[in-house]
Amino acid sequence: MLNEFKEFIARGNVMDLAVGVIIGAAFSKIVTSIVEDLVMPIVGALTGGGFDFSNYFLPLSANVTATSLAAARQQGAVFAYGNFITVLINFLILAWIIFLMIKAVNRMRASLEKQKQAAPAAPPPQDVLLLSEIRDLLKQRA
Repeated sequence: MLNEFKEFIARGNVMDLAVGVIIGAAFSKIVTSIVEDLVMPIVGALTGGGFDFSNYFLPLSANVTATSLAAARQQGAVFAYGNFITVLINFLILAWIIFLMIKAVNRMRASLEKQKQAAPAAPPPQDVLLLSEIRDLLKQRA
């Protein structure tokens, strides 16, 4: 069983997956920081406090008279749609930022590809040239 586990771990796709998860976690922190530390303060300044609908709810019981969601939940059943709206807006902003980042990376890759294609091919090594000459001489003699 231990040998099977070693074989499983040593497979390339398992290691690739592990690296992907680790890189994904690090990338997630970068994107979260961009959204929370750079984008949301600007959105908050433009909208006068940001997109925080977390206290929006509909009481489902006549006993609910509170104005905050936490207090309303203690009084009875509520339909708390506000937090969903906040999460949805944050998701859309996050998705847009990821789209822009991937678009920039794709542009950078395309420009690197063009540079590689524009660079002249290196001449073949000396031994390949000699072998080509020998081949050509042998063809002439035959």
